[in-house]
Amino acid sequence: MKRENDLGDFLRARRDAVTPAAAGLPDDGHRRVPGLRRDEVALLAGVSTDYYTRLEQGRERRPSEQALRAIAQALRLNEAAAEHLYRLGMPALTTETAAVAEVGSDLRLLMANVRDLPAFVVGPAQDVLAANPMAEALYSGFARFDNLLRMIFLDPFAREFYVDWDKAAEIAVGNLRAQSATFPGDRRIEAVLGSLSARSPAFASLWARYEIRPRTHEDKWFRHPGVGLLHLHFEALAATSAPGQHLSVYTAEPGSATEDALVLLRRLAERSEVSAYTEVTEQTGSTDR
Repeated sequence: MKRENDLGDFLRARRDAVTPAAAGLPDDGHRRVPGLRRDEVALLAGVSTDYYTRLEQGRERRPSEQALRAIAQALRLNEAAAEHLYRLGMPALTTETAAVAEVGSDLRLLMANVRDLPAFVVGPAQDVLAANPMAEALYSGFARFDNLLRMIFLDPFAREFYVDWDKAAEIAVGNLRAQSATFPGDRRIEAVLGSLSARSPAFASLWARYEIRPRTHEDKWFRHPGVGLLHLHFEALAATSAPGQHLSVYTAEPGSATEDALVLLRRLAERSEVSAYTEVTEQTGSTDR
């Protein structure tokens, strides 16, 4: 998915996302662009309009760090988006890290020991690499619990499960953008991106915004078919020994209705475990005979 002018694509998308009011500029109402004009970004950044135009058009290939920082501020970029801008503008100073695909035994053990809360490990392409029974029970309404992006955009159940589907979709795409910036050229990320871009117009539209927001923590509302409404707090814990992997854990407010609902979810998980064990035992027994 690499393009000829990634820096220009990024600058145009982020310029379109900043309104004059947000930048502290007057708006006469007669504008041909949805956000800021090139000359306005140049003014805010303290560079010439010609210089900024050449950056967007890909004719300026060696921007200074000072200019990029000024442009990041003018475009009101968050920390992750600003870092991505520096990667695009100064690739020679970027150290690339390869993502790790396999979940280590220590991380699996830690996840498994979180027995009363949903916990699972995801990779940079948002593949579910490992999950405990509580997480499997939480996402049991989906056809497959395999990739969070595929589930959100291609599984019809997602519209029922996520109380605010639009927000969940925006966050998921922003997180994939962040991961693709951290792991440029990652084949799995490119495969997921290509598939979703072709099959989901909603995903393609959100991807074109170039929002870069790594998902680290948030409050989420789910509508589970078995236990009802859930208000959970999400934390993503980076696995320093495995670049790109995060242990995702959901918790509930003590004494809340959701905490009670998690008890019911635990019972569903236990039933599923027993059913799975029985099925394996029966299959093994029939084979032995």
